[in-house]
Amino acid sequence: MPATHRDGLPLALKVCAAAACLALSACGGLSTSGANPVNWLTPYKAEVIQGNFVSSEQAGLLKAGMTRAQVKDILGTPLLASVFHSDRWDYVFTLKRQKTETQSFKYTLFFKGDELERFEGDTLPSESDFIAKLDSGRKLGKVPVLEATPEQLKAAEKSTAARAADAAAAPAATAPGASPPGSYPPLEGVAR
Repeated sequence: MPATHRDGLPLALKVCAAAACLALSACGGLSTSGANPVNWLTPYKAEVIQGNFVSSEQAGLLKAGMTRAQVKDILGTPLLASVFHSDRWDYVFTLKRQKTETQSFKYTLFFKGDELERFEGDTLPSESDFIAKLDSGRKLGKVPVLEATPEQLKAAEKSTAARAADAAAAPAATAPGASPPGSYPPLEGVAR
């Protein structure tokens, strides 16, 4: 039977609790350094991508005099289109990632009637810059080649031709309404 103290709790439990309190109080003195174990345990924060990403390549396609439909074809539907400012479209994009500062981009277009008059905004990243920002740094191994070699294409043509020849040489089904072997039955009933 384990040793107990006057209040009935095992002595070993009291010693462990005291040691834990002592260890946690010691962590307060290490809070300025990276040695603090509390700093190692951070909650996971999901990456949040909000808004319409507009790349510098897309913005380069804009020209004064374009119609609203042409602008939508290039940039997509604007995130903000106010009823009170119908001649102004705002494209806003925000990227929040763990351990990095929040990045926000804003691009504003001004229309006169149905035609694009002018546009302005932040310096926009290129598509390759944006993809590089999304890269988590994980390396999943070598990416396989996704192109078939000429030899593989010839082999595929030969096997397809052989299957077609086998299907043509197969005898036709003798019973009326019967399905050839290896195929599915008809979805509708046979007309009588």
